Amino acid sequence: MPLTPSETRVVLTEIGHRPKKQLGQNFLVDGNIVKKSLLMSEVSQTRKIVEIGPGLGTLTEELLNQDYQVHAVEIDPKLVAYLQSRFSPWIEKKMLLLTEANAVKLPTGSHLVPEDDFSVVANLPYAISSAWLEAVLSKEPIPESMTLMLQKEAADRMWAKPGTKNYNALSIFLHGSFQFISSHPVSRNCFHPVPAVDSILIHMERKSHPFLFPKNSRRLIRKIFTKRRKQMGAVIKQEVTPLREILDRWMEESNLPKSIRPEGIVPDQWQKLAGWIPN
Repeated sequence: MPLTPSETRVVLTEIGHRPKKQLGQNFLVDGNIVKKSLLMSEVSQTRKIVEIGPGLGTLTEELLNQDYQVHAVEIDPKLVAYLQSRFSPWIEKKMLLLTEANAVKLPTGSHLVPEDDFSVVANLPYAISSAWLEAVLSKEPIPESMTLMLQKEAADRMWAKPGTKNYNALSIFLHGSFQFISSHPVSRNCFHPVPAVDSILIHMERKSHPFLFPKNSRRLIRKIFTKRRKQMGAVIKQEVTPLREILDRWMEESNLPKSIRPEGIVPDQWQKLAGWIPN
């Protein structure tokens, strides 16, 4: 069972650790939410789970107790030392494979091999949620499914629809590879320390034919979305000649008017653009 807020404070004091706001360290202290994470994840098809930011091991323990092999990535050395001590029997049996690293640089840890099937179940540190997701979407293999705890505002941006104010480049990249399945609201009071905003659990599953945007197309789409309210005709005029010609042809063949704004273009059209951009 998860530690209570008071028990969490005791453990953090014992190991000499203060939660770091810049790392988004808010520790889950509600057992019902842990159970909900496992129910939503439906990870029975794969026995390998990646967990980002395991913290004090609340979710880790439940995954291990259900005989999943957990690939955990933790950047904080004090928390790594605590996890190594707490879960030493599982580490010896290679059921817990712990990587001390920045999860944006090693988004699935250092122990998976390319042919491994895996899912992600994580109370994702708020500070890295967008950067980590883009890292996951930058190369294969990608997870079979992801069940993530996120700030509600971050989740709203990730699954925003075209034409809305939250629609952005990450929405497009995520849509290419995953489909949204379900969500569950989570009160800020389920964490220690209590964050400023509420959270949400979201579950998504990999599409049967996922599309990963190549690096150059991701860079271009992010750049275009810095001018999201400009008409595409004006955006294209600001590009150098070779790229301007590519964008003009893409717009013409996609039957997109020059008056359309980036936020009005659907993900499938952005995927077509990716096929035009040299890598």
